[in-house]
Amino acid sequence: MGRGGRPSTSLPLWDSEPGAESGAGAGRRGRALSPSSTPFRFSFPLTALRVAAARRVRVREGTWMDESEAVEQTAELVERVAAIDVAKASGVLCLRLPHERIEGRRTQRVWNVGATTNAILELGDHLLCQGVTRVVMEATGSYWKPWFYLLEARGLECWLVNARDVKNVPGRPKTDKLDAVWLCKLAERGMLRPSFVPPKPIRELRDLTRLRSVFIGERSRNRQRIEKVLEDAQIKLSSVATNLFGVSGRAMLEALIDGERSPQALAGLARGRLVSKHDALVEALTGQFDDHHAYLCRLLLDTIDRITVQVDELSQRITAQLAGIRLPEADGGAGRPRGAPGGTGEADLLSLVERLDEIPGIGRTAAEVIVAELGPDMRVFPTSGHLVSWAKLAPRTIQSGGKSGRTPRSAADRPSRAGSPG
Repeated sequence: MGRGGRPSTSLPLWDSEPGAESGAGAGRRGRALSPSSTPFRFSFPLTALRVAAARRVRVREGTWMDESEAVEQTAELVERVAAIDVAKASGVLCLRLPHERIEGRRTQRVWNVGATTNAILELGDHLLCQGVTRVVMEATGSYWKPWFYLLEARGLECWLVNARDVKNVPGRPKTDKLDAVWLCKLAERGMLRPSFVPPKPIRELRDLTRLRSVFIGERSRNRQRIEKVLEDAQIKLSSVATNLFGVSGRAMLEALIDGERSPQALAGLARGRLVSKHDALVEALTGQFDDHHAYLCRLLLDTIDRITVQVDELSQRITAQLAGIRLPEADGGAGRPRGAPGGTGEADLLSLVERLDEIPGIGRTAAEVIVAELGPDMRVFPTSGHLVSWAKLAPRTIQSGGKSGRTPRSAADRPSRAGSPG
């Protein structure tokens, strides 16, 4: 075990001996390697690491030659950094600063902080007084949000990092304190990548579009429940009508709920192209629909109508939110959409949604979701490949044993930020 409880590994050094230069090894100069009795110990993470990666090559009759490549890694040191291991009620904070008197040494302090607004704001003031330039935290559920938003509002640079990137080394003890220290050391050495956290207006827009998607999904589930109730009552209306909740289907459902049981009378409510399917409708509407089924359908239809009203209200709110967010102005106005009004702040996200709506295959709702998820500023994505990778649309390549396969990227495999390799 190395200093600070870090895991260490012992490797044998190889002593050099003159190698043979005959036969298959002719023309290749090198030295044979033999194990040394002195082990070389190293521990991770290291601020500066220089390793000679020796690859032994079998030449002839037990003679080994080495091909070595020097690898040098120097991490960028963040002098004043803090890391928070967040939880629901509190967080463990680790603060690492340069030593006041001894050059090259670091001081470390770890303590608990409550997850309340006043405690976090007080922490932000303390970190500003200490000259902290970066605060790092894991994306743990939604518990990171108050820490990130409040400290960011205090003027601190906050980084949200993927938990996969800060996974602890196997074999190390795991506590909240050790996790905070580990996270702080990784941030100190520049070994982390920040996640993409959009600005507040885009976050609010994203909340609206995601909630609308949830409501739309819930409405679809209730429609499927109504179809299951009709199947239980031997009503095969969905086998004849394409849309069970269209004008004709809804009229028949309302009539069934109100007590109408005659298949001929129910089939007479058909409109449009369903009129030509009168005989099939009579056969499909012959079943065992009773008051119990009517009660369930009434309850589900009222829920669907209520959700529809909420979806419409959300759509109106999304439109208003889009109209209130201005497009970012790129250098020289190059980032302004073509056809948008000139000048800073004259184009809003509503015009961007309308432009996306012109693309075949993208409707109004999909365009609003794209803007809400990605934001209007594409400068956070260096290339289109980073954008596609972050959006989970780029398959991941897996190669093992000479065989290659491509699988969709999971959420854990996303690059944390557009600037990171995808």
